[in-house]
Amino acid sequence: MAGRRSTSRPSGVLGAVRMSAGQWVACAATALAVIVSLGGYGWYQGIVGNITTTQVDTTWDRPTSVEGVMNLLIIGSDVRSGENADYGEAEGARPDTMLIASINVDNGAATLVNLPRDLVVDLPACEAVEGYEGMSPHSGMINSAMTFGGIGCQWQAVEVATDVHLDHFVMMDFTGFKDMVDAIGGVEMCIPEPVDDPKAHLVLDAGLQTLDGEDSLGFVRSRYAQGDGGDLSRIDRQQEFMGAMLRQVLSSEVMTSPVTITNFLGAVTDSVSTDDELTVDTMTDLAISMREVDLERIQFVTVPNGQHPADPNRLIMSDAAPALFEAINAGADLAGGGDEEESGEEGAGEEAEEAPAPADVSVEILNNAGVDGLALEVQAVLAAEGYTVTGTGNPVARFPEFTTVYHAPGQEAAAEMLAASMESAVTEEAEGLAQTLELVLAPDWAGFADGGSSEPEISVTDDLDGITAEEAESAC
Repeated sequence: MAGRRSTSRPSGVLGAVRMSAGQWVACAATALAVIVSLGGYGWYQGIVGNITTTQVDTTWDRPTSVEGVMNLLIIGSDVRSGENADYGEAEGARPDTMLIASINVDNGAATLVNLPRDLVVDLPACEAVEGYEGMSPHSGMINSAMTFGGIGCQWQAVEVATDVHLDHFVMMDFTGFKDMVDAIGGVEMCIPEPVDDPKAHLVLDAGLQTLDGEDSLGFVRSRYAQGDGGDLSRIDRQQEFMGAMLRQVLSSEVMTSPVTITNFLGAVTDSVSTDDELTVDTMTDLAISMREVDLERIQFVTVPNGQHPADPNRLIMSDAAPALFEAINAGADLAGGGDEEESGEEGAGEEAEEAPAPADVSVEILNNAGVDGLALEVQAVLAAEGYTVTGTGNPVARFPEFTTVYHAPGQEAAAEMLAASMESAVTEEAEGLAQTLELVLAPDWAGFADGGSSEPEISVTDDLDGITAEEAESAC
C-alpha cells in the first residue's frame, strides 16, 4: 500500500485491545456519541469529567490524516486487578483483539474493522517507557506491541501495519462493559445451541434471551465452547453482539429515559480511558455527525486474512486488506449500493447492468511508455479493482502513440470500461487476441482518472462479507 506520510503531530488515537470483549466498546463509542447529542452541554461535560486520559507521544512518521474521517482504535483492557480480579490472574492489560472504528463525519457512516489477536505483522521499534521494556523491530502478533511498549507502541504498530491514521484511542475494562450492558437493561441475543464455558464463566440455554452484563461479558469472551473454537468465529459472534447492543441503545425505551441514559453514560465514562486529545468538543462534534445515524450504514468487518504460511495457528493479512485500508484513507463510502439508482440519466441503470464487472474481464498489460516498472504498477491498481491480469511485458505486435485498450470483436463495453478508468486512453478493435483485452501503455500515459484507486470501489458487506447493525434473521 502506498504510504502517505505527514509530519508527526500530536493527535488522538485509538488503541489496542486484549480481551475479546474489545469489540463491544465500538458500540459504546458510537452510542455515546448519539446519546450525548440529546443532552445539555454542561450535564454532559460533568459526566465526561469521569474519563481517565493519557498523554501519548505520537512523534513517529505517521500516515496522513483524512479530512472528514475520524479513525478510532478501540481497546478492551484485559487487566485482572481490582474489580476484574474474578476473571483470573494476569499481569497488566493484555491486548487480545483490536478494532479500528472509521467514522465518516460527512455522511454519518461508520466501518468497524476487527484486527484479530492472532494476526502477525511487521512491528516497529518502540523505546522503553515507564513500566515497559520497549522492543526492537520484528515480525510478531499485532497485539504484542502494547505489552512491550504501552499504548503509544500499540498505536504506532497499528498505524504501521495498516497505514491508517488513528485520531484517538478508547479503552475499557471488564467491569465497565458489564455495567454498561446492565445500564440499558441487557441485550437480547439468539443463542443457537446451549453453551457451557467455565473459562468464560458462561452457562446459557439455547434460544432467544436477554443477557445481563455478566452473561454478555462471558458471551463475547467465550471461545472454545462455541463454534470452531477459533478467534475468527468468536469475532463473528462479537460483531453480532455489537449490532444487537447498538439497536438496544438506540431504541426508544433507552433514548427517552433520562435515568437510563445517565446510568449508561456513567457506566461508560467511569471505566473509559482515552488520549488527552479526545476532548469534550471533539466528542460533541462527533455526536452531531452521528445524530441521524442509520443502522444499515454502521458496518462490522474483520480485516481480510489468511493462514500464516509458517504457522497454522497464526494469521496474515490477505491481498484484499490494502484495498480496505485505502478506502478508509480515501474516505470512501463502504456501505455499497446506495446512490446508483438516483444518479445519471433515465436508462443509465440499464446500461450499467449490461456493462461487465471487472472480475469478468482479463487483460494483458504491455509497456511501451519507456518507464521501467510501469506495467507492474498498473497491474497492482487493476488487480485491486478486480480485473484479472494475465501477464505483463513489452509489446511485440502493436506500438501505439497513445495508450490504447485493444479488444476482440464484441468486447467494446469491457474496453471502454477499462479505458474510462484512465486519464487518457483510447480503444481499438484487434483481431486474434488471446485474452479479452490488451492494454498497451504509451508515452502519453497520465495515470488513472481521479487518482486511480484513491476512491477504491470496495463494499464491506458485498466484497468482504461484513455485516451491518441492522437486525438480521436468526436461528431462534
